[in-house]
Amino acid sequence: MYVGETSIPALLILLWGYRIIRSLVLVLSTCSVFLVTVRLCFPLQVMYCSNECRQAAADQYHRALCLGTSQEDPNHPISKLKDAWRSMHYPPETSSIMLMARMVATVKQAQDKGHWQKLFSQFCSRAANEEEEIAHKLLGEKFQGQLTVLRTLFTTALYDDHLNRWFTPEGFRSLFSLVGTNGQGIGTSSLSQWVHACDALALTSQQREQLDSFIDQLYKDVEKETGDFLNCEGSGLFLLQSACNHSCIPNAAASFPSNNFLLHLSALSDISPGEEIGISYLDCCQCDRSRHSRHKILRDNYLFICSCPKCVSQMDELDLTSDEEEEEEEEGGEAEGDDMEDEMTDV
Repeated sequence: MYVGETSIPALLILLWGYRIIRSLVLVLSTCSVFLVTVRLCFPLQVMYCSNECRQAAADQYHRALCLGTSQEDPNHPISKLKDAWRSMHYPPETSSIMLMARMVATVKQAQDKGHWQKLFSQFCSRAANEEEEIAHKLLGEKFQGQLTVLRTLFTTALYDDHLNRWFTPEGFRSLFSLVGTNGQGIGTSSLSQWVHACDALALTSQQREQLDSFIDQLYKDVEKETGDFLNCEGSGLFLLQSACNHSCIPNAAASFPSNNFLLHLSALSDISPGEEIGISYLDCCQCDRSRHSRHKILRDNYLFICSCPKCVSQMDELDLTSDEEEEEEEEGGEAEGDDMEDEMTDV
């Protein structure tokens, strides 16, 4: 039996800090990255937490993507690609398309190009009709035309003979689907890490009250600057984690407790040798919904129907969404009252 945790480094990551708030600086021993260690790429001025990370990025992919003195040039092919993606996808971030760009750049810079192509090929692939559904999900009703625009810009900016298939209509759709299916969202927050460290301080009741008041105001002030983008958010490809299938009763969970891109896969219960490791693609509220509702979310967002033990045990349930179940209960006089909290709606 095994209960434990393993740390999984990213095969490729893209992490964006949306806004640097220069007027609110909290540099304490609890911070994992000190401002004095921040290093810049020359001449692009891309920020890295250390010389080691800057060099690692340069060696793996950055030299192929560096805009150099063209950073502010809106007509640079990579700038056009980013702008096009922002105009097509909400929220206006560049994680998905630039993660694809880093895949190309990594192969471009690699001495053993076949090694990286083989690694990327190990991620889940989809049939052609499923790839179209994923593109439709990410881009909306105009996805066919938008996918063509993206492929043209992507080819202009990054074409490489070693990867010519990725730049064909079918190959680009497959690459788009690969990132859409396997990309793992990453969210970190230096501010929340600092707040958690404050929780451990030995304070009097009055000091704790003052600190809590300060933190409440701090979050309000920061939110004025960041809006919805308080955290550093991004996307990554994790080869081991992507091999974990979904279960509505997971025995493991992925998290980022180190406040960086290192994914931790933690056991939630005893796992026997040979037992499959399952993680949930749904949040806690969604996992508690009816089998039909869970299947609808998974089918709409991940294009599969779950057959985990929980779903199998509920096969005899009526095919109703949770909202329909609630309406039926109200019509039958079984509702528990108006103070019941509404369940999360389908996504």
